[in-house]
Amino acid sequence: MLGGGGVTGAAYEMAALMAIELATGWDPNDAEVVVGTSSGAFVTSLVRHGALTLDSLVLATDDREDVTDRIRAHVYERGARIALGKWVKHGIMPGVRRPGLTLFLGSPAPYTADGLAKWVEAHIGQEAARAWPKKPTAIVAYDLETGSRVAFGTDGAPDVSIAEAVAASSAVPLIFSPYEIGGRLYVDGGVSSGTHADLVLGHPHPLDLVLVIAPLAADIQRARARFHEKMFDRVGTTALAEEVALIRSSWPDSEVVTLFPAPSVQNASRPNPMDPAKAVPTFMRTLISMKRTLGKSEVWHRIRDHLVRSTSPAS
Repeated sequence: MLGGGGVTGAAYEMAALMAIELATGWDPNDAEVVVGTSSGAFVTSLVRHGALTLDSLVLATDDREDVTDRIRAHVYERGARIALGKWVKHGIMPGVRRPGLTLFLGSPAPYTADGLAKWVEAHIGQEAARAWPKKPTAIVAYDLETGSRVAFGTDGAPDVSIAEAVAASSAVPLIFSPYEIGGRLYVDGGVSSGTHADLVLGHPHPLDLVLVIAPLAADIQRARARFHEKMFDRVGTTALAEEVALIRSSWPDSEVVTLFPAPSVQNASRPNPMDPAKAVPTFMRTLISMKRTLGKSEVWHRIRDHLVRSTSPAS
């Protein structure tokens, strides 16, 4: 389960998965099912196409400015803004009836999520980007018309390409205009939950291990956390706790491991998780932090038991 968390959230998840692979030899693409939301949707596209490598973030010839410029060019692409009438219909009118974030859903924004679809294509290739992974994969967006989540890749969801799904799932309100697919408008899947971990229960049988990586649901906050950080973490941890409780009650024999960014990682990735300049520092801090995280017995024993493959003939 790869949660949302902006540009730095993607860097955190990439580093966390690479650290686990280095420690265990387990390939994340061997996961029986992968669920991605927002920035986690982008990482999901890399995982499912064997493209989760250091080159996904930094090229051999790069300096930090090169990485920042490349991410900014892909993420922040300007495009045609959504028509005002659609915002009135899908954002303002529902927002008047139910004040809150709903008011901003569907609002005009300076950037288009088309650049995110192109970013997926740049990493996994045009043919793969226009198809769907062969292995069970779900990417979550929020349908403005129905006011509910849509898990692309699951039964009953519209047929879309992996690139379209990532763009729809990552269209953060107020930053990106809603992403249109088949005449319907979608925004960031994080609107309804940052993780959507409960979707794993759609798998036909219980899994031995459920690994949740949640960039915006920190259990321990950094000392200088700002108000909006505390709010996102509070909402994220509450939603995730409910999802994990549902998994444990439905699959009592399954292990659930949740990973959150340590305060040292938060210092690198926040207060603005959409800042491309913070991607490399977040990645590096995460690798350092994961050494400590995986060294904790309560984490390592569970991960080792499920992901480390014994080479002993008797095992």
